[in-house]
Amino acid sequence: MGVAHGEVKAEAPHMGGINEAGCGRGPRIGVYVCHCGLNIAATVDVARVRDAVAGLPGVVVARDNKYTCSEVGQKTIADDIKNLNLDRVVIASCSPRLHERTFRELMARSGLNPFLLEMANIREQCSWVHGHDREAATRKAVALTRAAIARAALLEPLERNVGSVTKSAMVIGGGVAGISAALYLANMGVKTYLVEREPSIGGHMAMLDKTFPTLDCSLCILSPKMVEVRENSNIELLSYTEVRKVEGQVGSFKVELLRKPRYIDEAKCVACGLCAEKCPSKAPDEFNRGYSERKAIYIPFPQAIPASYVIDPNYCRYFTRGGKCRVCEKICERGAVDFSQREEIVTLDVGAIVIATGFEPYDASRKTQYGYGRFPNVITSLDFERIICADGPTHGKLKRPSDWEIPRRIAFIQCVGSRDEHETDGAGKYCSRVCCMITAKQAFMVKEKYPDAEVYVYHTDMRTAGKGFEEFYQRGRSEGIVFVRGKPGEIVENPEDHSLRVVAEDADSGCILDLTFDMVVLAIGLRPPGGLVELAQKLNVSRSADGFLLEGHPKLRPAETSIEGIYLAGCAQFPKDIPDSVAQAGCAAAAAAGVLASDRIEMDPLNPVVDEELCIGCRLCEKLCPYGGIKVEKTDKGFKARVIELACKGCGVCGAACSARAIKMRHYSDEQIYAQTAALLEVG
Repeated sequence: MGVAHGEVKAEAPHMGGINEAGCGRGPRIGVYVCHCGLNIAATVDVARVRDAVAGLPGVVVARDNKYTCSEVGQKTIADDIKNLNLDRVVIASCSPRLHERTFRELMARSGLNPFLLEMANIREQCSWVHGHDREAATRKAVALTRAAIARAALLEPLERNVGSVTKSAMVIGGGVAGISAALYLANMGVKTYLVEREPSIGGHMAMLDKTFPTLDCSLCILSPKMVEVRENSNIELLSYTEVRKVEGQVGSFKVELLRKPRYIDEAKCVACGLCAEKCPSKAPDEFNRGYSERKAIYIPFPQAIPASYVIDPNYCRYFTRGGKCRVCEKICERGAVDFSQREEIVTLDVGAIVIATGFEPYDASRKTQYGYGRFPNVITSLDFERIICADGPTHGKLKRPSDWEIPRRIAFIQCVGSRDEHETDGAGKYCSRVCCMITAKQAFMVKEKYPDAEVYVYHTDMRTAGKGFEEFYQRGRSEGIVFVRGKPGEIVENPEDHSLRVVAEDADSGCILDLTFDMVVLAIGLRPPGGLVELAQKLNVSRSADGFLLEGHPKLRPAETSIEGIYLAGCAQFPKDIPDSVAQAGCAAAAAAGVLASDRIEMDPLNPVVDEELCIGCRLCEKLCPYGGIKVEKTDKGFKARVIELACKGCGVCGAACSARAIKMRHYSDEQIYAQTAALLEVG
């Protein structure tokens, strides 16, 4: 039978020959060069790499495989370990980030210490960056593999560190992703702390009127989940709280939180509203995007959880006028108002952390050509949600802010703060994914409420990839929504009636459209939330070029980070819609629960070793360590550095900085690095 279309026929590994010279005393190294289909072989002469290293000292066998990570490839290595008594393995293939764990587990199953493995990355670092220059790629692959062999000869067996597991988790962020992750964990029996920096959970989803493509009421979906958080005995909600410090490692994180004072006793407050009725101080209502006012003592929105009022010290007369007023305190029959509250430090011990910090909307005032913040009738897509929402400032009627009259001609402009090569901070060049469907939804809602309204959508192209999305978009077109393939250069306001002139070219027809609108809605992009940079530093989590948090692997570990025990959910990773955010929350919760299911956890023993005879106790290593993995303590020999093995991540900062050369890095010793470098620089 022939090979079916789309299949790859397994091929036997090619052998470079048994190297009898490598069979004496010293390391016995097996080298395996991978074709990776054509990912490597299309650019690198794999057979030449194999033959070039087959005769090196210590190399017992050299082979090349079509796919070294496949079952056939792994069995070949296992058989060679057994039959040829290999005690070192070198894999020349893809990034260790992808398959180092795979090959370490293979070695452990085969009876070898998993840290006697070395990988040469001849895919990402070689074939993928050398284009069609096969000769240069092959020479570089030989050099990388030769360097890996030189280092492998000096590798030493290591034993993993073992730590206990704290059977609790923390979720940072109380939007729909954080709520979902917390509920998933809690329903699996995991004690979960849900930390939210705002006074209520709910996030941006709580601000929406309806969701696409089904046009369900947003809070009708979200509010029961919020109540479920409050009622779940495995969830402890810490609202109005921020992460201050994180130490430790997977299975045993110590988290320091800062709880801001609400000046209200949550246990006593029943949200009767009498205090707000009598409060004389007013403030802009952030939940309604500043289109209405709230009192200095307020509840963020009617469905807020916790269902407790909070006092804003920036507007409360007690704080702004030197202790005067206190009307709320006098009127509250339950004595819930407590001006003596102060910031509180809370320390938690958790075994896993889920980051679900969401996003913040793009600041449309940065696009000065559109006049947001200067022209009252230019609003953003999030402003639109609050204006048209039943519990919003106009009680569900679409009215333009300049005179609160119903607009009859409305324009939507896409990609404001997304897909923009002119963004100076480097972010905003990505597609925010949800904006097209948000506009399609909002335009449809206008036609649904006001069938005679004229609605235009100015876009580069409409991206409607999702279940039911394209059908919803086409439904909007059938309702008379006009989609114009072209973006306006600017918006000009008529100061007399605050109407807005929009000029753009329709690329489909080639016509110039010069139209006047009563209101313009800017479809703003999704940006990383404020404070994410600082939070990432506290957690030692990497960020991608767009400013969001970086996943462990885009395909195989989309909910994990580079730090074991820390996971991602929702828009903390990149912009997502609600279903995708909830799905990733489930994935992150499952990964976290998997860690918490064990009583003990093993970690790579890549920590340094301190020679106390050489250590001078200068504390430089302690100051530079980003993980708190090394401390200087007083001993009978004076002040000496001590490694906290469970906190150390093996980054090497301490070893590189030590002027006394008292710190030796395990698995990355000076001797290993020197040997690797010397082999890399050899001419040949």
